[in-house]
Amino acid sequence: MNRFIQLLLASSIAAATLTACDTNTESPATETATHSAPAATSGKPVIYQVLPRLFGNTKDTNKPWGTIEENGVGKFNDFTPEALEQIRALGANYIWYTGALHHAMVRDYSDVGIANDDPDVVKGRAGSPYSVKDYYSVNPDLAEAPGKRLEEFRALIERSHAAGLKVIIDIVPNHVARNYHSLAKPEGVRDFGADDDTSVEYARDNNFYYVPGEPFLVPVAEDGYQPLNGEANPLVDGKFDEMPAKWTGNGSRAPQPAHNDWYEAVKINFGVRPDGSYDFPELPADYAQKDYREHAAFWADKDVPSSWKKFRQITDYWLTFGVDGFRYDMAGMVPVAFWSYLNSSIKMQNPDMLLLAEIYQPDLYRDYVRLGKMDYLYDKVGTYDAIRAVMEGKAGTDPLVGIQQSLTGIEDNMLRFLENHDEQRIASPEFAGNAEAGIPAMVVSATISGAPTLVYFGQELGEPGAGDAGFGKASRTTIFDYWSVPTVRRWINGGEFDGGKLTAEEQSLRSFYQRLLNFTRASEALGGEYRDLHAYNRENGAGYSDKLFSFARWTGDERLLVIANFADMEQAVQFSVPTELVQQWQLASGEYALTDQLQTGGSTMQVNPQGEGAVSLQLAPHSARVLKLTR
Repeated sequence: MNRFIQLLLASSIAAATLTACDTNTESPATETATHSAPAATSGKPVIYQVLPRLFGNTKDTNKPWGTIEENGVGKFNDFTPEALEQIRALGANYIWYTGALHHAMVRDYSDVGIANDDPDVVKGRAGSPYSVKDYYSVNPDLAEAPGKRLEEFRALIERSHAAGLKVIIDIVPNHVARNYHSLAKPEGVRDFGADDDTSVEYARDNNFYYVPGEPFLVPVAEDGYQPLNGEANPLVDGKFDEMPAKWTGNGSRAPQPAHNDWYEAVKINFGVRPDGSYDFPELPADYAQKDYREHAAFWADKDVPSSWKKFRQITDYWLTFGVDGFRYDMAGMVPVAFWSYLNSSIKMQNPDMLLLAEIYQPDLYRDYVRLGKMDYLYDKVGTYDAIRAVMEGKAGTDPLVGIQQSLTGIEDNMLRFLENHDEQRIASPEFAGNAEAGIPAMVVSATISGAPTLVYFGQELGEPGAGDAGFGKASRTTIFDYWSVPTVRRWINGGEFDGGKLTAEEQSLRSFYQRLLNFTRASEALGGEYRDLHAYNRENGAGYSDKLFSFARWTGDERLLVIANFADMEQAVQFSVPTELVQQWQLASGEYALTDQLQTGGSTMQVNPQGEGAVSLQLAPHSARVLKLTR
């Protein structure tokens, strides 16, 4: 959702929640395992993000605004043991099933008791995965038998575990679908808003914010937009019955939000008053130094807002289902204290859960890690944006040095990625226009730290995200429409999952990703010491330009030199290793072999009597070298 960041920053309620604060009442969480674990994973996390709706769909119609009958849809069952084994072989040890939860969509499932959704408040036909309608169920589109969709999803988790993959799903705490209603909630669980006092704008234990006395009005469409592209539907009448109107997902307080607001969703109230003040006590600052057990103990005797308890019920439910991680959508719009409460509870039940926050406010990173007990945060505003600017020819690599310095102490908490469902595809004309341009960027992103690497399905094949899908437009693979992904179809190859229909270029690119990702999982040095070499070489290296970037990583006897060439031309470089690093590596003068970890061949490093190392390299366009020093 980061394309709405400007709206986020403009929203006063969003700004109000961006601080460490606190509160609850419940018995303390008990540290106990609640489900069987998958096969143990090793090395740094490598997350493969995939939309099940699109992954297994091999129908090539791809008609804009096409129905499920016209365009087809992927299913949970399309993730066969063979498919999962190949994803694991690519180098992944986590798989993030985006859009698994039941979200609002335009399709009739009344035969299994699901109420129809109103297209006036649904984006697209297949709907946004981030407009959750039932937190205790999964998307009926993805099941062979919609009435048994939970059983099919449980079987998918078991297959994923058998393939050695841990499972991540989304939790979207900031907002829910405007027509939220859970059919599958456990006994004793109340729906969001079921007990709200709708006569007031705000009450601490209301789940929503209200505009008392005002009905919700469907936004005025812009740019000729029509729900379902103008197709006749009995529910398309420009109206949605909601009285009083609720605040919209991005914080808009108007009874008629703008067309570019998150009008399909309503904002959750976490105990932040409309003036931005908190209805709960502040989490003491020294808790930044305390572990999750102490956080859980802190919350054990606190009274917290209703919404906090509801999300704890939701995550408890999915923990018992066997899920291994949560990716938190727009986590920066929710108070830090809530995350301390929720994440400490989760960790008490399963300390190995992977907790990942989508957040775009660098000044809050340390609070979300240390006070909010997040494992990992999106490194979008820093590393992604800087690398993208290099790839697009809009900037050089020099800013990367300062970005890495700014992350000191939390560098291993920052998820690195070049694509995800919000970002444009590397190969799209709107980004780099060339999948190979992502090679040096991927090497830098994946080796610069021990933090997780995210790969978006099709990225490893050079998917360009072309085609107008309907609500979703070209350059980003649609998350709103029934569609299929051409490169993924070719890789699936009729269920063989062997890439038999890929082009030679696509096969070569996937082979590169496979070598890189598996290397990163095996290398202990990536979680060891880091030293920037870029600034030194900008001053001392012959032929070293701002289209190059370099650093060293090491631990024990594993010593790595990484140098990437972002230019579209070959570069001859005299690469220098400073005396301080040579001394740290305890190298005497002489020649040392350097073996390339991603391809055949290597180079040598000559250490002169003054203690400086020198490496001569011929770097191909859009390439990178990961060189391991051998004594």
